[in-house]
Amino acid sequence: MDKIKRETARNDRFEKQSWKPGNVLSPLPVVMVSCGGVPEWKPNIITIAWIGSVCSDPPMLSISVRPERYSYDIIQSTGEFVVNVPSRRQARAVDWCGMVSGRDVDKWEGAGLTQAQALKVRCPIIRECPIHIECRVRETLNLGSHVMFVSEVSAVQISSSLIDAKGRFQLEKAGLLAYGLGQYFEIGAVIGRFGFSVQKRKGKTRR
Repeated sequence: MDKIKRETARNDRFEKQSWKPGNVLSPLPVVMVSCGGVPEWKPNIITIAWIGSVCSDPPMLSISVRPERYSYDIIQSTGEFVVNVPSRRQARAVDWCGMVSGRDVDKWEGAGLTQAQALKVRCPIIRECPIHIECRVRETLNLGSHVMFVSEVSAVQISSSLIDAKGRFQLEKAGLLAYGLGQYFEIGAVIGRFGFSVQKRKGKTRR
């Protein structure tokens, strides 16, 4: 009987179910993208999870936005935006900015967020976020429900509290957020460094 139970448990671990095609690649970073800040467009914020790195040299990333969103026309017109990477402290603001439209409300005031000057682009950064990635649009791809803005990174700002005495970016201390299947997650502990699987173990020191 015990053998049958063990075999059943082993099989359950690898049993699969077929789902309809959908966006189940999760979790993903969730960010607040700021845009506008020019005479034609007031500064606005849009919450986005459809984001990804696309190139390292030059550094590039992409965001995907529905054309009916208020921020779409702003980014399409100005060709600039800032990816503000939030921590768990901004979780409520992240969610709220994704639930209301900049056409109707001032998201900065409503979410209690502060505008600060970017280094290279005209739109403001969100001061409360620990990481800011300033971007200029290089290419626009109409993919269907979303339009992808493929963009080059122009500047990066990181909170000084996340930089140690040796200049290392302590990402593990940022308390960053992720999004998947309608839920928010806090990114957890470091479990290894790149290449740890092939790193040779240090031998025991003989005395």
